[in-house]
Amino acid sequence: MAAFSQSSYAQTTAPATPAKAETAEKADSKAVEPKIQKVEVQGNRVYDERRQDTASKIVVTQEEILRYGDTTVSEVLKRLPGVTIGGVQGRGGDIRMRGLGAGYTQIMLNGEPSPPGFSLDSLSPDLIERIEVIRAATADLSTASIAGTINIVLRKTVQTAQKELKLGLFEDGGKFGENINYQVSDKAGRMSYSISGNMNHGKYERPSYSDEVRTDANGNLLVKTHTYNLGWGTFNNVGFSPRVNWNLENGDTVTTQSFVNASRFDGYSSDVRSPVFGAVTDKDKQFLQPTYASDFQKINSDFAMLRTNLNWIHKLADSAKLDVKMGVNYNKRNSEVGFAGYDDTHAQILDRKSVSEATDKGLTMSGKYSAPFVQDHSFVFGWDGAYSKRGETRTQVDISNPSILKPINLDENFNADVTRLAVFAQDEWNVTKLWSVYGGLRWEGIDTSSSGDFKGKVLDKDNTFYSIHNKFSVWSPILQTLYKLPDSKNDQIRLGITRTYKAPDTSRLIPRRFISSDNKNPNSPDSMGNPNLKPELAWGLDMAYEHYLPGGGMLSASVFFRRINDFTRTKLTEEVTDQGKVYVTMPVNDGQATTRGIELEAKFPLRAMMEGAPAIDFRANLSFNWSSISSVPGPNNRLDSQTPISANLGLDYKLDKIPLTLGGNASFQTGGPVNISAVQSSYSVPKRVLDVYALWKFDPKTNLRVSLGNLLHQDNVNISTYSDLGSTIQTSVTPTTVTARVMFEHKF
Repeated sequence: MAAFSQSSYAQTTAPATPAKAETAEKADSKAVEPKIQKVEVQGNRVYDERRQDTASKIVVTQEEILRYGDTTVSEVLKRLPGVTIGGVQGRGGDIRMRGLGAGYTQIMLNGEPSPPGFSLDSLSPDLIERIEVIRAATADLSTASIAGTINIVLRKTVQTAQKELKLGLFEDGGKFGENINYQVSDKAGRMSYSISGNMNHGKYERPSYSDEVRTDANGNLLVKTHTYNLGWGTFNNVGFSPRVNWNLENGDTVTTQSFVNASRFDGYSSDVRSPVFGAVTDKDKQFLQPTYASDFQKINSDFAMLRTNLNWIHKLADSAKLDVKMGVNYNKRNSEVGFAGYDDTHAQILDRKSVSEATDKGLTMSGKYSAPFVQDHSFVFGWDGAYSKRGETRTQVDISNPSILKPINLDENFNADVTRLAVFAQDEWNVTKLWSVYGGLRWEGIDTSSSGDFKGKVLDKDNTFYSIHNKFSVWSPILQTLYKLPDSKNDQIRLGITRTYKAPDTSRLIPRRFISSDNKNPNSPDSMGNPNLKPELAWGLDMAYEHYLPGGGMLSASVFFRRINDFTRTKLTEEVTDQGKVYVTMPVNDGQATTRGIELEAKFPLRAMMEGAPAIDFRANLSFNWSSISSVPGPNNRLDSQTPISANLGLDYKLDKIPLTLGGNASFQTGGPVNISAVQSSYSVPKRVLDVYALWKFDPKTNLRVSLGNLLHQDNVNISTYSDLGSTIQTSVTPTTVTARVMFEHKF
């Protein structure tokens, strides 16, 4: 969904009730009045959004976000209940709720979908005020959230004039890096402001290796190869985020916030393939041999982003309010890729140069009107619109011997316009002191127009031009309820029924072809889009039981169910071309899918359970997920390689006699076999990660934080299998390393 919409950082809405959201905004608008400020801050501490809001969500505070000294947001998210990170442990990856990625989990910034080209890891955790994990959809947020939503809310309130400096040093696999974060906050009359900046520099070196075995229909060995890969490079990032808040005399509030980010990546990789079993020399060699015995690749990429917006909150009579937001954003990415392929005699058979440029421009505008028309009701009506324009060019020049490998020279231009419009209405009704009901209805429509001009020849296909127009809309009724058990002050039950969807990314609608350097391997195919893709639609049910303990602790158990229609899976086909047999993947709508699960969570201070116990805070969560796809034979026909089981166990120990806090977190994710199609399957080993930290407080303004990540440094192992008149089995092993960080923090 990120490819269709833009967002603005100033929005700080959350799926809380309008009345409760207004309380938080009052605190912000009065931040410049020192006499009132103290009272408001204390009030915010007392209010527990997770416990008291009818709409279900988990709120992660700033203290929890900064606890381990993480330098990226994905490192923070991996410890949250029901949240997992794909890819190699310790290196980030796609963010998943309920084990599902690939667009099923919606990532939002200040209540709006993140824009195209934006990476959460370009955002410093120091800029974040809180993280909201929203399990069931609400009408005031986009309902492109089949698995759920993670909303990143940036800092907004200036409580006191303050300067803060953080200096960090980190090490990963013998390569060092540095990061600096600086923030200035102050007030001047009715205006308050905050300016944040961060810089990061680092290097990496990451080896990996894989083994591939190909057999015929009788199980006879045809080819066996071993590939060693080494990747290395440097990365640099700088970010700047100013925010200004004006409290007008009539009670209105005007806020502007901008975010500027620029990054540079220089990466290199080399592959060396060694035949373990003798080469094939018959007529089928072109279908069985790897294209290159070795190769070298160089990537240089520059990325720049500017986002700015304006938020106006106008107070009306009888506690009514109008909240309007407008924003613009601009992203640009330039990449240069050089690829050299060599045969088994070390002679170069391909010299490829590829240059690409992509720009994204966007406008957003949203607003909502809230008013207490009826006692015990909180009505909100609003709209949400965005327009984005993407332009992309790519050229590719090959120098090769046509008798060995035919060159592929490309000159592509691609443009896409995406318009999104949504209207919604919602109400929270406090039926009794023990029972509240939330009801909402949202209509959301998306219009995508794209065109492309392709010049060149790829796999027997000459120059082409395409023009595509896709349009769809979704009605999303939502019902949630919270019931507090009458005989207990600490027990409550939640129920939610939602209608959500997953829209196809713009890139998956475009029928152009992306060429793989090893497309004769079914585990490394070409890919192309499908202009006939439809959105996936889902009905969902969420239920939860929560028990709150003294001292801020809680226990919870929740279950969920989703039924998804027009499920999108990736279809693999093979083609015989002038370059031999090649493989290509394409997304297609194919049948129905269901997913369900159980999530358990516990957190509490040990002293609340045991008198005289050490000052230890305990937290744990455990998730079980199941899913099935009607068009893929079982068993193990899971959605998007869904994580079956994930768990976290964390402890924080604050010593009584010295200003030292120690803590750690152990996480676990199962893998196992997955059937992708009738002829494709994969297997991944379980992931185990252990992180620890120590925080020494020299005084109230000076800290030293030391952390070690991925202490178990477990190898990441994946196996991909293709079976059709023979088989191809590829086993990939990626070693991981322990990461170390030291962070000095000082407030002026």
